[in-house]
Amino acid sequence: MAASGNNRSMESRTGRSNQRYNSKGERLVAGVVPLTEDKAYVMLIQSTRRKGWVLPKGGWETDEECHEAAAREAWEEAGIFVQIDYDLGDIHETSPRKKASPSSSSSSSKSSGKDSTKDGKDSPKEKPRSLYRFYEVTVTSEEADWPEREKRERKWFTFAEAKDMLKDRPELQTALERSTMKR
Repeated sequence: MAASGNNRSMESRTGRSNQRYNSKGERLVAGVVPLTEDKAYVMLIQSTRRKGWVLPKGGWETDEECHEAAAREAWEEAGIFVQIDYDLGDIHETSPRKKASPSSSSSSSKSSGKDSTKDGKDSPKEKPRSLYRFYEVTVTSEEADWPEREKRERKWFTFAEAKDMLKDRPELQTALERSTMKR
């Protein structure tokens, strides 16, 4: 595995075999609200799954602490080194639930991707919710080369711009609003 000058891997972690889940079955996700030192700008990255901009975030894995996962995601997705300033706490996912694709349904043996309800009717299987833990961070270095540079663009935004960019992602807006970024 290639590494950067700061001993960071140049390959993103993939897969969910080491993914953490809580007792409710929620996927545990770690992320950052990356700010400039003067707290005037926040860095957002281009989403790879949906159109638009998001905060750097990803699965918290079993071999790391939550703050380590957040810093790893900042590196992999945005190519930034960060100083963690504040734990912004847990944020429950509130986005409308999406239907799980048959390939993401590991417990159902039916090929329809549906489960039976108590009354015997089929209902679409829903993707499990996520529980987010965000950290406010100060960006200490922006690298020109990083693991997902071919997949993502990164850009600095003011609070108002970022809040608008995150309008379809209430959990990410909440993280931004909990930060000490200048309004």
